[in-house]
Amino acid sequence: MCETAGGMGEAAASMPRPVRGAAVDPVPLEPVDEVEIVTLVDNVYDALLGDDERTRRAGSGAGVVAAPQFEGGRTTAGMIAEHGFSALVTVRRADRSTTLLFDTGRSPDAMVTNADRLGIDLGDVQGVVLSHGHFDHAGGLAGMVGLRGVRSMPMVLHPLVWTRRRLAVPGRDVEELPTLSRRALDGEGFQVIERREPSLLLDGSVLITGEVDRTTGFEHGMPPPHQAWTGKEWVHDPLVLDDQALVVDVRGRGLVVLTGCGHAGAINIVRHAQRLTGVERLHALVGGLHLGGPAFEPVIPPTVAALTDLAPGLVVPGHCTGWRAQHALAAALPDAWVQGSSGTAYRLSAA
Repeated sequence: MCETAGGMGEAAASMPRPVRGAAVDPVPLEPVDEVEIVTLVDNVYDALLGDDERTRRAGSGAGVVAAPQFEGGRTTAGMIAEHGFSALVTVRRADRSTTLLFDTGRSPDAMVTNADRLGIDLGDVQGVVLSHGHFDHAGGLAGMVGLRGVRSMPMVLHPLVWTRRRLAVPGRDVEELPTLSRRALDGEGFQVIERREPSLLLDGSVLITGEVDRTTGFEHGMPPPHQAWTGKEWVHDPLVLDDQALVVDVRGRGLVVLTGCGHAGAINIVRHAQRLTGVERLHALVGGLHLGGPAFEPVIPPTVAALTDLAPGLVVPGHCTGWRAQHALAAALPDAWVQGSSGTAYRLSAA
């Protein structure tokens, strides 16, 4: 597995390439009547944000905990925010409802604690999808061990999530990132399903994109300090080939695209979803867009321009999007942009 992580052999052969036109064999994604996305973990928690017709906030009263310094010995704890991402996705078709977990946050306890404070039983989840192998999206798996229903729970991921990676920033100590363990996940009872190609889940109503075509001229991926181990040496890993997104088609509205970090590029991901499904309309984009920091700030203007042309009804940039991109997106798409926050539910229904 390590040989494929960043070497010029299989990684180069499997690299997504620009493809023009519609997919030769489009994915038959079944429209759904409703999708609800609950952000279990995000970088921000704001208890003062309000609800609207499609957004429900956790509020300040979520999670009653023991606190002896208060009269009655209790207080409300709210939601945990951390540099990570996790979302619970529930799709409804007719009278059937099914729930998936998309990423699990950074720490072992944030996701399970937030789910408990929201009254969500993670034992009811039918499957797990990992957007990629970075530890701030997989750390919460440790907190799921022992929960009801975890054993034999299917987990869909890209085979390169096991890649060893590090940050080698000049002038700073090299930081090797925690690497996900296949052996540990097997031991905990998860049914690991490795897929490079697109996957259809829940009777064809949820699409996992697999590797994403890189078609824009401005989304170049990670800078040189982001490196992967080939089995022999550390090499620049710009593409994070295991990056994939979750896509749902809401009947009469269009595509809802959920990203973890969006390492493939937000516009690349949306265009890839459009090409795979044949559905042109983007209804919503939710999740990390990885536009934070000096290396990615030049990508903000063309990303905002392209997303404005797509005219989505809802944009909830989270996690690694960065404050400059948040401000730019809010200014360009004032009716669509919504501030993300741990514990927020977004409900999108058919026309």
